[in-house]
Amino acid sequence: MPNELIHILLVEDDEIDTEALVRAFRHQHIINPLHCVQNGLEALQVLRGEKGYSCLPYPYIILTDINMPQMNGHELLRALRADSLLKLSVVFVLTSSQLDEDIMEAYGLQVAGYFVKDTMGSDFGEVIQLLNLYQNSIQLPADSYAYQSSHPQAVFDLLF
Repeated sequence: MPNELIHILLVEDDEIDTEALVRAFRHQHIINPLHCVQNGLEALQVLRGEKGYSCLPYPYIILTDINMPQMNGHELLRALRADSLLKLSVVFVLTSSQLDEDIMEAYGLQVAGYFVKDTMGSDFGEVIQLLNLYQNSIQLPADSYAYQSSHPQAVFDLLF
């Protein structure tokens, strides 16, 4: 996706971690639009343009915590994968959980990567560098909303 800014949706309930990640983006001179919400339910509302939120523009990458109130990261992942318009969303997990069952469930729900906060350092610089490299190196799928309306059979074939 060269030349196109990828929006980043940060789903994190811990204000200190959110502030640290925002600072890390600034410190690394990352100019991508950063959208922050506190749980999976709010993330879905932003992605769908519900409850007064503007719909998050495509392309985007989601960076989510696992342990959050109202709707945790696993519940968010299940909701994304069950939604025909959001199931292709690229999601990275950034969490404090090192539990094997959390890691296995996340990868079972097709995350692009699973990062443990304690191993990323207090400034999250390594995560930001990785996301920057990722966005500059990959090709994301076409906008699923536009593509699905103009190619419904192709999307069906692709997804199933």
